[in-house]
Amino acid sequence: MQVIDQVQAFFSTIIPDKVTEVQNIPLSGGDRRYFRFITKTNSYIGCYNTNIAENETFFYFTTHFRRYQAPLPKVVAVSEDKTIYILQDLGTNSLLDELQTHGANDYVFTLFKKSLHQLARMQILGGATLDYSKCLTAKEFGKEAILSDLLYFKYYFLDTLKIAYDKQQLHKDFEDLATYLAQTDHKFFMFRDFQSRNIIINYNEPHFVDYQGGMQGALQYDVASLLWQAKAELSDAWKTNLLNYYITCINEHLPQPVNEAVFVSQYHGYAVIRLLQVLGAYGFRGLFERKAHFLSSIPLALNNLKWFLENKKVGIIVPELDKLLATVTTPEIISRFENKVASPNCPLHILVKSFSYKKSGVPVDESENGGGFVFDCRGIHNPGRYEPYKQLTGRDKEVQDYLEQQTLMSNFLNNIYNIVDITVDDYLNRNFTNLAINFGCTGGQHRSVYAAEQVARHLRNKYKLKVAVQHVEQGISEYK
Repeated sequence: MQVIDQVQAFFSTIIPDKVTEVQNIPLSGGDRRYFRFITKTNSYIGCYNTNIAENETFFYFTTHFRRYQAPLPKVVAVSEDKTIYILQDLGTNSLLDELQTHGANDYVFTLFKKSLHQLARMQILGGATLDYSKCLTAKEFGKEAILSDLLYFKYYFLDTLKIAYDKQQLHKDFEDLATYLAQTDHKFFMFRDFQSRNIIINYNEPHFVDYQGGMQGALQYDVASLLWQAKAELSDAWKTNLLNYYITCINEHLPQPVNEAVFVSQYHGYAVIRLLQVLGAYGFRGLFERKAHFLSSIPLALNNLKWFLENKKVGIIVPELDKLLATVTTPEIISRFENKVASPNCPLHILVKSFSYKKSGVPVDESENGGGFVFDCRGIHNPGRYEPYKQLTGRDKEVQDYLEQQTLMSNFLNNIYNIVDITVDDYLNRNFTNLAINFGCTGGQHRSVYAAEQVARHLRNKYKLKVAVQHVEQGISEYK
């Protein structure tokens, strides 16, 4: 049985209302699968996750923090084997969506303040009585965890750049920085990934998701995660004012006010840790797993780090790390990750086709260039074998959901993006005029159509190129 069918079958045993629509919620960094079930009267989120330990931590955290009025989703039901659970649907708009829609106005600033107010309550009031033995990975974000984040940055981002450095001195700097930050006072619950994508705005109020990776840690880490999120691009004035507001919030719940100078100094240290951890994550998800979203985020993260280094100070001397961070934020390094956008008068014409090996065969490239790519999609499981999809094509949502959720199509395409991008970069530099990219499958209806559509979208988004798409067996031609 398909994952979505399993989740919907369990949902139907809990919610008697008829489901009118099912929406697949795209994967982000993790492996959990989310679906939105819409009925005539309500909507719910269904989750499928085979990591039982992670699910149990999520259930415990949710139950615990909701006792302290934390704005978390209600767990409606859990399957007997704990692989499926149903959540209250908080909506689709994140704090980042609100920021990008409305800009840096008073309404959005208030949403950030409300989020920090609720964060402080959750961290201190809820964190004071939390059983940290229930944490998923580590009980505390202490010295070992800080070193782990720094090494994550080193292995998955820094070492990919092939820059020479003094390894012994860098490890000493990591050790010194981790020791300094591990001595931070006021350790309560640390959300771990407190960023605007994980804050859902419902009726002008913030609600939190994706907190199951939390542990005991310094208060500064979460506020640094929110205010220094690269995609949010908050102004320095906003960062300063919101940090000051957050300090007033935590002082309301602490027995004694924090030493503000010490708190801010350590906050800057945790901001560095967070910025480097994010680069490590982008490196792993983007450079190793070849996920386009994370690759495109690397220049933003580097520019964010560059601004920090030029304007803020950490209260400890780490010479080799400082030297390396100055190097990785140079224009030369940042430009390696920036998309090469085609000029308005770019001569390159890209034609992406889907075809059937059985019917029309491999298309002939009649352009001056000749040749091009031909990718065989027949190694991907075919949804056309099943009755619900036989009359549909790879342009239909049902087929798209099947290919994304039930096959290795995403891995297949991630590798193709990498191969095709090398050629497109070169062709743009050399002012070539034509490139053909062909996808074939048995009938030219499902897999090849989907793959052609996705590659065309990738090229349009990354290079701002106009791309022609032809689905040979459907007689469809588009140019946009």
